[in-house]
Formats: sequence, structure tokens, C-alpha cells
Amino acid sequence: MRFSKTIKSVDYILMAAVILILVMGLFVLHSATINASVKYNTNYVYKQIAWAIIGLGAFSILLFIDYRKLPKYGLWIYALNLFLLLAVLVFGKETKGAQAWIPIGPYKLQPAEIVKTLLILGLAQFLTPRVGKLNRFIDLIPVFLYVGIPLLLILKQPDLGTGLVYVAIMLGMLLVAGAPPGKLFLLLFGGIAVISFFIYGYYTWGWWLPLKDYQLMRLVVFVNPMVDPRGWGWNVIQSQIAVGSGGLFGKGWGMGSQTKGEFLPEQWTDFIFSVLGEEFGFIGATILLILFFVVLYRGIKIASHSKDVYGTLISVGVLSMFGFHILQNIGMTIGIMPITGIPLPFVSYGGSSLLANMIALGLLMNVHVNHEQILF
Repeated sequence: MRFSKTIKSVDYILMAAVILILVMGLFVLHSATINASVKYNTNYVYKQIAWAIIGLGAFSILLFIDYRKLPKYGLWIYALNLFLLLAVLVFGKETKGAQAWIPIGPYKLQPAEIVKTLLILGLAQFLTPRVGKLNRFIDLIPVFLYVGIPLLLILKQPDLGTGLVYVAIMLGMLLVAGAPPGKLFLLLFGGIAVISFFIYGYYTWGWWLPLKDYQLMRLVVFVNPMVDPRGWGWNVIQSQIAVGSGGLFGKGWGMGSQTKGEFLPEQWTDFIFSVLGEEFGFIGATILLILFFVVLYRGIKIASHSKDVYGTLISVGVLSMFGFHILQNIGMTIGIMPITGIPLPFVSYGGSSLLANMIALGLLMNVHVNHEQILF
């Protein structure tokens, strides 16, 4: 009985949009890796399909677990959160300057991606009794500490991009929990101003900063990529060329010159939207954006229809994560956001990222399914 009710309650419009994004992503991934597959002796598309199947399995399991039973495990979820982040610092393998992956046989798991979903669950439980009681700055301090500990462990790897996702999740959930928007904006603006001042101090007076040189240069070339067009500015310049050259209809699947010539770095992960823009043009990019809009819109409906605060907070946490990923990834490919190495949900290659997104989708759908079962 419960199985049939659950299946009937699934938001099939949301699922259809995600499946279409996944399929579209696989086509783009094939183009992005057709040359790289030979170089690295691996088939990215098949591996992505395997992770998608694993993710769908995790999604299906979550669908039949009532999310309303999870708050009592809040402390254990937070402990698991910290354990995974500590484990990667002890057992992790350093790749491209970051110790963020744990080798598991022939695969690598990035715990920081999975921890995003754990953070959403834990923070939803932590905020529920505080809803409507976050009017003063002092009331926000426990929340900042709760998120700050895993955030520091993320920055230790270092992984600034994922750290920013944690901040986006926290801000989105705080806003819904009743924190004054003006205070949150003031804190966000103040934080950006302080960071900018210290970066200025670093280049002017040699101040110490807890950032790697490449992280600082990403911020510098965001302001002006022509400062170092053949070095740190190369990524964003080539990405803009690829997206702009796609025109209205694109150059055709597998026909992108920037893609085939491998001018785009990490074109199957961070810059996969550039491949889409070059080969499928404005039309293809618009279709993808419409599908993302459907996902976010259906998620907002789920959050607004939730019958309990905990479910609403979970939904908003997932939406904040998806929304920030989409904005940041697409924004950095066209030069309106700094490069941070954040993948595009359900499109960029990466098993850990895809698995985390499917788990987050499972949590969102869980809230919807149980709301429907409450009503009917």
C-alpha cells in the first residue's frame, strides 16, 4: 500500500526535468571527452552512467524513508559530517593541489560533496527549534559555529568553491528560518568587504592570507582576465570564446573547435557549459536553463507546500545548493562570476557530485511524497 502511494505521489514533472538534464549532459560529456578518453584511457560517459544508476538507487531508497524520522538522528548526522571531512584529511589523496578525494578501488570519492546533503539535514534539525528566534546577531552565532566547523575543514583541503556552497546553503536556510534579510545582507556584504580589504593588503603590504596563490589569481582574473591572458586568465577567455562562437544554433554536436582543440581546461567538469554553448548555441543553452528553472520552480512549490518547518528547511537547503551551483558554474563560464571549480548539477562529470545531487533530489522528493500522503 505504501509503495503504490509513494509511486503515485512522485513529482513526475520534476523527475522528467532531471532526467532530461542528465541525458543532455551525457551528450555534451561525450563531445567534451571524445579526445580526452583516448588520452586517459577511460570512458567518461560510461562511468557517468554508472554513477547515475548508483545515484538513482540512492534516490529510490531515500524515497521510502520518512524524512520526519530523521531529526532524532541530528547529532549522529553532524558527527558523520565531521568524520568524513576529517577522514579525507587523514586518508585523502592530493589531486591538483587539493586533498579532497579518498581512493576506493579504481574510483575516488569526494566526501565534501556528500557532506553537503548531511549539512542540509543536520542544519534543518538545528534550525527547527530556532525558527522565529534569529532576530539578533547573537542569535546567529550558534548557527555560524555549527556550519563554521565543517567549513574550516573544507577550507583546509583547500576547497574554496565547496566552502562557498556551504555558506549559500546556510544563508538560504537562515532566511527561511526567519533571520532578518537586512542583517544577512549586511553580514554578506561585510564579509566580502573584509576579504577584499585583506586581498588588497596582501598585494600592497604582504599580509598573510589563508588562500593559495591560484585561488587569489582566480579572483584577480575575474576582475580583469587580460592581466594574464596566457596564464591564469586563459580559462575564462577561452570559455567566453567558446560560448560566444556558438551563436544561435551552435556548431553542431562534436563540432566545437574550442572543444576538439582542447582549448578549454576541465571541459568535462568545470567548463562543460562552455561545450554546450559552443556546440548547441543559444538555443541549447536556453533549453538547459529552462529545465533548471523547472527543477527550481517545482522545488519551491514543494518547500511552500510542506506541512512542517523541518521539511521546508530541507527543501530550501537543497534548492540553495542547486541554485548556487547553477549560478556559479554558468556564471564563471561567461565571466560574471569568479572561477571556483564548482560543477554544474547533473551535467558535469563527477561521480561524487552526481551521487550527492541525486541524494539531495531524493530528500526533496521525500518531502513532497510525504506531504502528498498526509493530504490523501
